Amino acid sequence: MHALQYELTLPADYDTGIIRDRVARVAHLLDDWDGLGFKTFLLRERGVHGSPVSQYAPFYLWNTVEGMNRFLWGGAFQGLVNDFGRPSARQWSGLAYEEGTAAGAPAAFAVRRREPVPDGVELSELMAEAARETRRIADEDGAVLAAAAVDTGRWELVRFSLWTHDTPKAEGDVFQVLHMSAPGRDPLPRGRQW
Repeated sequence: MHALQYELTLPADYDTGIIRDRVARVAHLLDDWDGLGFKTFLLRERGVHGSPVSQYAPFYLWNTVEGMNRFLWGGAFQGLVNDFGRPSARQWSGLAYEEGTAAGAPAAFAVRRREPVPDGVELSELMAEAARETRRIADEDGAVLAAAAVDTGRWELVRFSLWTHDTPKAEGDVFQVLHMSAPGRDPLPRGRQW
């Protein structure tokens, strides 16, 4: 399992309707993408849910590196690059994935929290704790799913969860879910990934 996210920070006066229209036009193209667990088309708007910025920030969980590479290098990602410039596409290795108590419901909100892995910690214990926290979040009322991953180049944890409501029981940046493509969600491996 591999996580991927890029962020497009938008000008303060940007019409986010442009992003909503774009998602409505192109989101279906990933609804059957081979190797994709899921992609959430995410938007946060300045002043909403405490956000200091407006951002378009899709988040992906991939079942296969081949599927991710086909997306990045096979032409699909180029459309975004042509329209907005080439963003930094962050990648993390999967630590844990859990379906939530509201797994069958549509996701309305997402929470993403990035945090550094502190120096001097026992890595095995910290990663096991991240897996336990993923399970705890998934067990909360209204949780659709929860995941955790780590970037060993930057030593950064990312925690990601989807929710049916706008009062998630997870800390981090809150995004609206505009669309979710989930062709390979069912086969995503549950629990910790080692």
